[in-house]
Amino acid sequence: MNRALNKFTVRMIQARAPLALACLVALAGFGCGKSPQAKTGKTTRPSSATSSAAFVWADSDNDGMPDAAELLSSDDRASFRRWFAHIAEMQFYEPSRAWNEDQRDCAGLVRFAWREALRRHDRIWFQSISNGSEGYEAVAPDVKAYNLEHGPLGEKIFRADFGSFKETDLAQNKFSEFADARTLKNYNVTFISRDRKQAERGDLLFFHQPWVQKFPYHVMIFIGDARHNGEGAGDWVVYHTGSSPGDKGEMKKVRLATLDHHPDRRWRPIENNPNFLGFYRLKILE
Repeated sequence: MNRALNKFTVRMIQARAPLALACLVALAGFGCGKSPQAKTGKTTRPSSATSSAAFVWADSDNDGMPDAAELLSSDDRASFRRWFAHIAEMQFYEPSRAWNEDQRDCAGLVRFAWREALRRHDRIWFQSISNGSEGYEAVAPDVKAYNLEHGPLGEKIFRADFGSFKETDLAQNKFSEFADARTLKNYNVTFISRDRKQAERGDLLFFHQPWVQKFPYHVMIFIGDARHNGEGAGDWVVYHTGSSPGDKGEMKKVRLATLDHHPDRRWRPIENNPNFLGFYRLKILE
């Protein structure tokens, strides 16, 4: 058994163990955000931009995302959700070398999984993402509408300002390669509910802790029924704890039922917690 496989196996064993409350991350000490200067963290795959003239720029729902960037078919939305959740979950077992270490925080996990879910998942991709270890699978067909290499927005897939989409938004830097948790919440998702029964695979959970001055927002990814070690439950989330001056943080995979009993009430994903903002859906899926 090779070293990479051992790492994956160890994480699988860890995920089977009961999650004691004392081991839940003390998120209060972490900051979930990085400077935009740390935003460049692409995989080594070459990309080729597609001319904006190839797309018809419309925003029929006035949500700030061009229709060309939204996944309009149910098949594409289902494929994206599966890839997005799978890639995010796999970072718990072993963070991919394709995920720049300077990008590793809660929003960085969303950005990484979002980008990689939109790529072509061919042999080269699997080699670049997997670190040579096991665990990555072809969980769904690729998104057919477009891929990241030939998409309408190129690598700048994150909206960074309010308003309906206009073609001039691209030249005016209203889209970016970088988005912290606040930017994701404000411009890239739609509120769904504070009731977890309304959540679907790939939705995001946001928390707001105003006492954390620099990075008050924290985001998690709802993956529902986990691909590995799901224990028959459908309420799994994955997230990165964020970093602090003396700690790089780490990936966590935990059930909502466990977080409901977090020792710090401000981190409980329950409807009567004012710090829990609820479940949100990516605009490209709406």
